[in-house]
Amino acid sequence: MDSRKLYNRIALLRRERSMSRKKLAEKIGVNFQTVGYLEREEYNPSLDLAFRVSEIFGLPLEYIFSTSPMKPMSQELFDLKK
Repeated sequence: MDSRKLYNRIALLRRERSMSRKKLAEKIGVNFQTVGYLEREEYNPSLDLAFRVSEIFGLPLEYIFSTSPMKPMSQELFDLKK
């Protein structure tokens, strides 16, 4: 069975918090290169790793990860106002 591509907002969330890849990697217990692979969507995280990322940012999984391309944050906020 082929795995589906996962899209994510890790890079955006990390930059918003002025957090380096190395710092995020330390917090979630992986190599900093793994964070790069995740951000470039070259690697799908395990469920456990996805939960660790979610916990660090204090956001639900579906806000960070998606099986379809994610809308820009400005569009998400605009849609909330409707």
